[in-house]
Amino acid sequence: MGASRSSHVASDVAEASDAAGAADASDRYSAPHAGKSESFDPHDFDACREAAFRLLDAAPRSTGALRQRLAGKGYDDGMIDDVIDRLAELHLLDDEAYARSVVRYCSNRMMGYRGAVMEMRRKGVAPSLAHRIADEAAAQGVFEEAAWELGRKVAKKTRGLDRQVRLRRFWSAGGRKGHDSDTLRRVAHELLND
Repeated sequence: MGASRSSHVASDVAEASDAAGAADASDRYSAPHAGKSESFDPHDFDACREAAFRLLDAAPRSTGALRQRLAGKGYDDGMIDDVIDRLAELHLLDDEAYARSVVRYCSNRMMGYRGAVMEMRRKGVAPSLAHRIADEAAAQGVFEEAAWELGRKVAKKTRGLDRQVRLRRFWSAGGRKGHDSDTLRRVAHELLND
């Protein structure tokens, strides 16, 4: 009787394991990726558009980033172009507005011109647009103010330390954040020269 009971338990465990494995397998193959689902059509405009909506609902994206994500899902390049054109017509996709939001994010993180351009490029903004938006922000003093804010923060954190240590930490932070050396030199002279 004990042997019979343990064989039933083993059978139940095996069935549960098989069911869990089947559920995991169905989760893996339910996403619309090329080669993973028999019903996936890389030329289906509606499915591509819905995938784009889901991606944009999750987070704002540039045209380049959205294009890359849709291509990664297996949609045809021509279909992706059609969907992106339609989203742009509906003002649901605006690279210029997106680039400006990235610059605001970078400014809040005390980043400089070079850092902001790199961040926009990383997020799929076209190089010419990234430089144009960064140039506008620079003309408005956005990166200059970010450098001063960074300088005030480093000066406060390093108060009481050796001057060379303070300068090294500031220059290191400024370099990582993509500030230019002329701006860093002015800020360091004013805030860390004691």
